[in-house]
Amino acid sequence: MGKVPHLVQYQGSKRILAPEIVKFIPETTKRIIEPFAGTGAVSIFAAYQGICETFILNDINEPLIQMLELCIEDPTLLVKQYSEIWQGQFAEHENNIDYFLKIRSEFNKGKCDAGRMLFLLARVVKGAVRYNAHGQMNQSCDKRRYGTKPNVIEYNAFRISELLKGKTMFYSMDYKDLLDIAEKGDLVYLDPPYQGTSNKENTRDNRYIQGVQFEEFVGVLEKLSEKGIDYIVSYDGMTGNRKIGQILPQYLNLKHMYVNAGLSAQATLNGKSETTYESLYLSGNLHEVAQKYIQLSLNLA
Repeated sequence: MGKVPHLVQYQGSKRILAPEIVKFIPETTKRIIEPFAGTGAVSIFAAYQGICETFILNDINEPLIQMLELCIEDPTLLVKQYSEIWQGQFAEHENNIDYFLKIRSEFNKGKCDAGRMLFLLARVVKGAVRYNAHGQMNQSCDKRRYGTKPNVIEYNAFRISELLKGKTMFYSMDYKDLLDIAEKGDLVYLDPPYQGTSNKENTRDNRYIQGVQFEEFVGVLEKLSEKGIDYIVSYDGMTGNRKIGQILPQYLNLKHMYVNAGLSAQATLNGKSETTYESLYLSGNLHEVAQKYIQLSLNLA
């Protein structure tokens, strides 16, 4: 089948780590739920591997989940929208930087269609979306390139659609509300915003539409454990010698390991070269599955 498809570069995506994450999903899993889906990298890889046949993708960033839904359900329309916007930056008398700013302004004023979302993601620096205090996208564009070519988007969008169409439900709601529908037999993969990236008072900063409170998140994990629902969490980690965030409490009985996530995108943006190790937590029922693969992971827990 070739390489695993991905729609667009997206900072925080688990595309590189998906093989490490998915190998801990039991073969008996009926449904994979991603409350913080982003661009759906874990579900895409799981579908590619034939691990599961039913998926739920959720993200509080509604234009992002609408983009994913259109990619999966009607890739022809997504490619059409994207191609028209992408080609527009080459129009006569059009400055491509000013064009990006125009599209971003339209997006922030309510034209949040999937094509604009995809174009903005394709052109921002390192796929690193930023939002201001009013929830408006304010990241600048990468001046060195014009964004992914439409033919590449088309190829990947159709392959993603082939993997997930007819198998996926889409939501844009608070993760706590979404998890009310989780039940035994599901595997919940939680990839909330990194700790330390959100304002302590309102739990958000310019990297995310909405942050997550630590105590609240721990309470949600407790409820999942009480209901006997399997889950995997990416939540904290290390970059260079710096630890990012609190380790989840021991009383949750989670298997904790660190996996090499490669060079830190944020450090690269700041002109540094540092390796990031991301925490991976497995709920109690997954410990036995982990024993088969633990030697393949960098275990520093």
